[in-house]
Amino acid sequence: MVVDDSAVTRGLTKRWLNEDPDIDVVATCANGAIAVKKVNEAQCDVAILDIEMPEMDGLTALPLMVKADPHLKVIMASTLTHRNADISMRALSLGASDYVAKPDTSQGLVSKEDYRRGLIGKVKALGDVSREIIEQTQTPVRKNAPVPTRPVKKVVLAKTNPAMPRAIIVGCSTGGPQALDVLTAALPRDLTVPVFITQHMPPMFTTILAEQITKSSGHLCTEGKDGEIAKPGQIYLAPGDFHMTMERQGTNTVIHLDQEPPVNYCRPAADPMFASAAKVYGRDAIGVVLTGMGHDAREGARTMVDSGANVIVQDEATSVVWGMPAAVAEAGLACAVLPLKDMGRKIEMLLRGGGR
Repeated sequence: MVVDDSAVTRGLTKRWLNEDPDIDVVATCANGAIAVKKVNEAQCDVAILDIEMPEMDGLTALPLMVKADPHLKVIMASTLTHRNADISMRALSLGASDYVAKPDTSQGLVSKEDYRRGLIGKVKALGDVSREIIEQTQTPVRKNAPVPTRPVKKVVLAKTNPAMPRAIIVGCSTGGPQALDVLTAALPRDLTVPVFITQHMPPMFTTILAEQITKSSGHLCTEGKDGEIAKPGQIYLAPGDFHMTMERQGTNTVIHLDQEPPVNYCRPAADPMFASAAKVYGRDAIGVVLTGMGHDAREGARTMVDSGANVIVQDEATSVVWGMPAAVAEAGLACAVLPLKDMGRKIEMLLRGGGR
């Protein structure tokens, strides 16, 4: 279902989605009120919900739509402004699964191709999740469509290496903001190492997310700045549209930002950050891969593991999309696959030398 007050946007989005053989647009709506009425009739797996609309905006419609159809996965869509970024982040706590920034030709931050590719990828990933939930609960599959199932690969855990970590390196995507709230709040109060996070997210969204993490975790979280010396106990978030890596200068770890080409279609991407952590910290780091679509972080995690570091991943049951953590786990790179609520405790154990 596509919900947007702009007829041009509805038409263009519908055309893009219908061009993919795995996607069928079953309804379009001009505002949230219409969408709430149609959601049961349409029986859609995913809704793309605009924020600013007349009669009923997206934030008001969201909880009503999710209540009407608990299987529904909602992607919030908005132009890239600080206000809309804040609303999109709030929407995640009200039941939205993800967000997408609309094309912005005036600022050049989001191209039509980036929007199209990102939207199609998210619709397909979340649609698969919706149908898997329906199958697991034995609810009749809507539209009599086949339920796609991800091939199950055997997960072999890597050996936990002895180390005394000096940094925590985190990568995540879809479902990441919610997971980061839980994970960072569980970090030790007396945290003595820096935490570096890459969350697939556009500019302005990362600013809001850093503020949110500071409030939820009790640890200062800021967007990383180029040339900044990393401090123990502080959390650094890759700013939107910049890869964040680190390098050693004397005894200091210095943050580096760049706008090199996207990696795995993402900027920021986790792979460059994980790879740089392997060079700077060697075995003395913990890699953490949370919920997210795609396989970003897999090759970076491989580099960290080859350097002797430990990598842990979120399990499938607590992930919004088990893509990134699955890619790492199925490659045999994770020393632990854990529910989100247990990951903070595992990190604390490793920080206290629990891998020895």
